[in-house]
Parts: sequence; structure tokens; C-alpha cells
Amino acid sequence: MKKPSSKIREEIAKLQDQLKHAETREAERIGRIALKAGLGDFEIDETELQAAFEEVAKRFRPNPGSDKSRSTGKERGGASTTPAAETTPVSAGAAQGSGSEA
Repeated sequence: MKKPSSKIREEIAKLQDQLKHAETREAERIGRIALKAGLGDFEIDETELQAAFEEVAKRFRPNPGSDKSRSTGKERGGASTTPAAETTPVSAGAAQGSGSEA
């Protein structure tokens, strides 16, 4: 039996809400870590900061075609020397916050 479009829209709305909450949790986690690292003390252009975060993300992404699973960084003392083939841009909602946080 096929679902009516109203049910599908309802499910989509619920999933969008779940996504929003998940992105908020992730942004808060990254923000707390950035503040602990002292990034809140600097006036950094958001473009430069995003580029730096993308470089950090490359360190923890598995190399495509590699048989290794996603690294937490703990196995090698927090650093991985395997670069990724591409970067994923941070969504505007997750990257932006109040000016005092970045």
C-alpha cells in the first residue's frame, strides 16, 4: 500500500527537525572544542577558519580505496597522515554563530 503524500510530507518534516537538532548538537560540540583550544580569543575570518577546519577534517577522513575504517585519531596520537581526496564544505548554519565565538 502506497503512502499518501501528506504522510510523506509529515515524515520529511520530522526528519528535517531531527537533522536540525543533530546539526545543532554537532555545532555546539565543535564550538566547545574550538573554545577549549583557544580559538575564541582570536579575530579570525570565517573563510580562513573554515579552510583550517577543512584541513583538520582531511586528517581524519579515510583515504578512498583504503581498507581502514574511519579514524578517531586515538590510534595515532590524534594525527593521521592520510589525506582525503576531497573536502566537504560546512553548511552555513553549522559554520555561523555569534561573532564572539569564532
